[in-house]
Amino acid sequence: MAHSDGIDLTLALAPRIVPLLAQRTEGLAQRMPADLTFGNLWLFRREHEWRWHDGPWPCISGVTYDGQGLALPLFDIGQAPMDVLRAMVTRYGALFPLCEREADAVRDCGLVLTDNRDDADYVYPAEAFRTYQGRMLQKKANLMAQLLAAHVVEAEPYGPHLHDTARQVLDGWMQDKGKAPGEADEAACHEALAFAPELLLRGFLYRADGQPAGLLLAERLQEGVWAIRFAKGLVRFKGIAQYMFHHFASSGGTDAGDRVEWLNFEQDLGLPNFRQTKMSYRPAFLLPKWRLLPPAA
Repeated sequence: MAHSDGIDLTLALAPRIVPLLAQRTEGLAQRMPADLTFGNLWLFRREHEWRWHDGPWPCISGVTYDGQGLALPLFDIGQAPMDVLRAMVTRYGALFPLCEREADAVRDCGLVLTDNRDDADYVYPAEAFRTYQGRMLQKKANLMAQLLAAHVVEAEPYGPHLHDTARQVLDGWMQDKGKAPGEADEAACHEALAFAPELLLRGFLYRADGQPAGLLLAERLQEGVWAIRFAKGLVRFKGIAQYMFHHFASSGGTDAGDRVEWLNFEQDLGLPNFRQTKMSYRPAFLLPKWRLLPPAA
């Protein structure tokens, strides 16, 4: 259960929280967990019941997707006194997500350190999507070729003027997937489309023969490293997903001077279809996220 103290996570808290997250993730490059941005936390605040707690050891409390109570620390846990870490773990249930260097810093602290395969991010070199070279990605190349042979595909950088058209894509995707209103990540995607500039989300709306066909929104995690937050393609445009990933990896992140060197497809939540799809793109590595738990009884 999430704690009832603290305050709800709101956009107004961004100026306080963003610098703390930046300090935690400085220098991680492609090994930065996709979770650790303010925009991502805010978009999924309902699912995780996030609550902000200020003070000398600030944190955000909530629950993991599998129901584990947690505190997301907003300080350098390697510099925190051991009694602070023990008290937080006791109070909230776990510290999560910890990156590899943080896990190393507390490996001998007397608490239990675990990582769950379902939490791990899928990380890929962008070059793989630019070329789709090699036997394992040949099917992706073929699907994209089929799309481009059958349709004239255009991409337009996403902005508020495209909100209503992008909503059409999302609604069509929900129908294609047989999802009822409010299922999947529909609510978060609606908010991402509405608040893309505030959340530092960038991407494209894709049209095939002039018809809305797909949308992709991404967030820069580090220089050259991007998390794909939302990618929705309509099923009747076969190969649109493969094209969107290829196009974004080749685009420079929508702004001149931006580099796209790595793509992070986030975690699979233990869902077999997510896992199969994300593995099919041949990740360079799975990025573990660690939980610091109370000592075993």
